[in-house]
Amino acid sequence: MLYQGVLVKMKTEMASPVNYFLQLGADHIHVNQLLNKTLKVKRLGQQCLSCCQQKEIFRQGFCKRCFFDIPQAAEWVMRPELSRAHLNQEDRDLAYEKAAQLQPHIVYLANSSNVKVGVTRKAQVPTRWIDQGAVEALEIVEVPNRYLAGVTEVALKQYVQDKTNWREMLKGVRPQENLESWRNKLKSYLPEETMPYFLSNKAPLKIKFPVLKHPDKPRSINLAKTPAFQLKLVGVKGQYFLFDDGSVFNIRSHEGTVIGLDVLN
Repeated sequence: MLYQGVLVKMKTEMASPVNYFLQLGADHIHVNQLLNKTLKVKRLGQQCLSCCQQKEIFRQGFCKRCFFDIPQAAEWVMRPELSRAHLNQEDRDLAYEKAAQLQPHIVYLANSSNVKVGVTRKAQVPTRWIDQGAVEALEIVEVPNRYLAGVTEVALKQYVQDKTNWREMLKGVRPQENLESWRNKLKSYLPEETMPYFLSNKAPLKIKFPVLKHPDKPRSINLAKTPAFQLKLVGVKGQYFLFDDGSVFNIRSHEGTVIGLDVLN
């Protein structure tokens, strides 16, 4: 096998189109250069991204024990409104939680399969939007901690979605929505405590992905059910590989899976 290693989220570099890099073992692969080439992928096992032991992956690339122990998998990661570091209250590891939560966070609108609201650390802009496959994104609130971003998101998702439909996102049909108009509509629904942090003059960021062909009916490949496949790569969007037969492969949902990868032509 040409490459072998544990799958982790692809690194990205903002460009037009976005540059993608896949790390497998000691190799850093520029995925854009693999477009129109046939990839042979084989599942070899699993390895927890935290303890690095060859254990069954439970969620998010972690074994079951690590998932319920480490701060990186705590509930506040997915639900920012549960953050408590600003109150000096520990969940799993207060030092880690303070470092992660007590920094500037952005509440944003993204245009992917639909207009959605989301939260990310300011340091993760625009990486978060790229990972979601957003073709356009707009910062609407910047707050000093994760809790305030979380309560803002909770308030706004009563009026706009907070999830991406991955199938629609991968089809490449761009929703005809104006994010600046949405920002102005949603302003009145901000919690009082975050109203002073509203960003009124930001411009949307447009994102172009390296896609030669979008699937009409995306079909997801699951290595647990299909432990090997051989297909031609025709695009990368979000954290997905897109293949010429309409199949798609989600790198993020396979984190912790050990694979072998050959590039055939």
